[in-house]
Amino acid sequence: MRLAGRTAKIESSGIRKVFDLASKLENPINLSIGQPDFDVPEPVKNAAISAIRAGQNKYTLTQGVPELREKVRAHISRTRGWEPQEVMITSGVSGAILLSLLVTVEEGDEVIIPDPYFVMYKHLVNLCGGTPVFVDTYPDFKLTPDKLEAAITPRTKLAFLNWPNNPTGAVMARDEIDGVVETLRKHGVPALSDEIYDSFVFDGEFASVASAYPEGTLLLGGFSKTWAMTGWRLGFAAGAADVLSEMIKIQQFSFVNAPSMVQQAGLAALDYRTDEFRREYRRKRDLVYHGLKDDFEVEKPRGAFYIFPKAPGGSATDFVTRAIENNVLVIPGSVFGEKDTHFRISYAADDQTIRRGVETLCRLARG
Repeated sequence: MRLAGRTAKIESSGIRKVFDLASKLENPINLSIGQPDFDVPEPVKNAAISAIRAGQNKYTLTQGVPELREKVRAHISRTRGWEPQEVMITSGVSGAILLSLLVTVEEGDEVIIPDPYFVMYKHLVNLCGGTPVFVDTYPDFKLTPDKLEAAITPRTKLAFLNWPNNPTGAVMARDEIDGVVETLRKHGVPALSDEIYDSFVFDGEFASVASAYPEGTLLLGGFSKTWAMTGWRLGFAAGAADVLSEMIKIQQFSFVNAPSMVQQAGLAALDYRTDEFRREYRRKRDLVYHGLKDDFEVEKPRGAFYIFPKAPGGSATDFVTRAIENNVLVIPGSVFGEKDTHFRISYAADDQTIRRGVETLCRLARG
């Protein structure tokens, strides 16, 4: 069978390659996985189990069950102070990203992506025929109006924004977001705002792009990180009705609908407070940051559960190779951007694993 040319526009995920490697190592110190180390809360599990037993295992409306859509709308209103025109339920935020790009990006369109970025952004833009335009945010991983302005052209279709950020843990404050939004609004460039880590802001308050730019934001969020529902594939998109209606149409012929019993679990999740998880990850953030800062050039992350140190010696790939040879799994920064200078550590792990990993990495850094 002859393959479509579009397959060549996507490379295999570097993260998945490390996952595969982890399965072959004996008791690795795994600081590579971008998923919570706590389990799905019991009330959320029970809601899914009850839904299965009650026979809620059939197709749902493509856009999601009405009860969950309305509860997500209320959640957005409470956390962002914004009333979106439309809300749909998706198969994870990954599904929402793909649908968003399918209905907005055409051949020749440019999509601005702050670098470093979540691994999926570049490849899906390429798959949809767009051209990624990377904006270098090193060394503090903040997007400034000047950098954004320089990247905008007449072909700019939209801008990806992601705070708290994967892979850096960077968070933009309200005044910093306002400056970015002012530039987007001036040029009429919409924002595709991936806010999956909104519950994990450790210093200050979470500030949403949608709050500052309600008329120009397509908001993506989900349940994978806040409630540890990574394998359950439940997300949402919110924004202008005309865009969402097209996304719903494409979902009819692709994902069909998010898993029915998981949508019922989502209703329970939105009632479950996760303050304890946020406090625990802030403590882990401090543990890994203070363990690394004397041996690495590193920004203190303010959100998510990642830290992005600069690799000693200049090559992240070389340093990560040495780390893996010493049984520590981390991800080179080239997976997340156009540079190979930093590497990502996920501190979504138990304290013993974090300490063992930090000790080994610091020993390697000292030479």
